[in-house]
Amino acid sequence: MPKGYWVAKANILDDEKLSRYGKQAEIAIEKFGGKFLVRGGQHETKEGIDFSRNVVVEFDSYETALAAYSSSEYKEALTLLKGGAERMYAVVEGYE
Repeated sequence: MPKGYWVAKANILDDEKLSRYGKQAEIAIEKFGGKFLVRGGQHETKEGIDFSRNVVVEFDSYETALAAYSSSEYKEALTLLKGGAERMYAVVEGYE
């Protein structure tokens, strides 16, 4: 079964909201067995719009990644972040 990934790029507008969001998002990620592969760090945008923060989270399956994003725990995280970041966010299916 192919793995699933959250792929996010963000420009942070409010560090306090990001902090609250991050703590709540981790609850959803842990509940669904997610694992951070990329969480910030040095980067260099080669094409397109530059974002200051990059995150990739791996899940056991695409369906699990979708379920984590739709979970009540993650919906709460999004409520806490509202207005705190400009983001590009995708749930992506990987290879087996």
